[in-house]
Amino acid sequence: MEFGVHPGAFGAVPEEFCRYETSSIAILPVPYDATSTWMKGSRRGPQALIDASANLELYDIETDSEVFKHGIVTMGPVPCPDDPEEMVNAVYKCARSILNHGKFMVGIGGEHTISVGLVRAVAEKFRNFSVLQFDAHSDTRHEYEGSRYNHACVMSRIGEICPYVQVGTRSMHSSEVERLNRDRTFFAHEMMKGANVIPKMLKALTRNVHITIDLDVLDPSIMPSTGTPEPGGLDWYTLLEVIESVVEKKNVIGMDVTELLPNLANKAPDFLAAKLVYRVLSMVFAKRKAILDEEAGSVAKSD
Repeated sequence: MEFGVHPGAFGAVPEEFCRYETSSIAILPVPYDATSTWMKGSRRGPQALIDASANLELYDIETDSEVFKHGIVTMGPVPCPDDPEEMVNAVYKCARSILNHGKFMVGIGGEHTISVGLVRAVAEKFRNFSVLQFDAHSDTRHEYEGSRYNHACVMSRIGEICPYVQVGTRSMHSSEVERLNRDRTFFAHEMMKGANVIPKMLKALTRNVHITIDLDVLDPSIMPSTGTPEPGGLDWYTLLEVIESVVEKKNVIGMDVTELLPNLANKAPDFLAAKLVYRVLSMVFAKRKAILDEEAGSVAKSD
């Protein structure tokens, strides 16, 4: 794996804040879309997201913070063989190295299959963790088009590693119904009709949480740039409200954002994806700072 700054690094952060040795956050691009079954092109998603991120304002209003000052290093893209299982193994090896160096890892795809390799590495580093999946599709087929590592099977493979919770689901095959855990699945139509899914979702999650976001969880009106768009998705603030509740009550240990299929005629979705990564990072590290400040205050009082 190539360590160091990727050309056109995420956020175009100043050089002093994007060195591998001193960065707390590592962005791992995975340009892969070999099992995509409708519109291909998500292999171009990581670079499009990174390019768009150069236009981010690095001050986050809602957390009153500049998370880039924790250091954000952008890794070279993972070399991806066409075979999906081999790709998962390649991602796992890169992710394991990053996690062993104590970084908060952000995978960016690429199709959703990349998440299997990331989660496999997380499982070696953390105990008592679960995956929170934001996705229009349940992705729980045991096998699809002759492969257990097709993008339509990603949660079946993750489910062999750890528990998971699904939010924003609105499309599934009848064969997936028997694998549906109703206590861990929160449909988009219920959320859009006003159901408060957050308490039950939090109860279903473990203490440590890896967040995986397939961008088609968002409505195509704001996120048309995906390979399998589905009507009736979440809006920006609904998605962030759910994520914020998880950050507040749980320990978010990593994340990935997948399935951006860039459109040269419309750059707005690329920027949305970049902004989403930066907003979640801002939440996570503002929470960590608050915990450290509280601990420091308690020590000062005891002295």
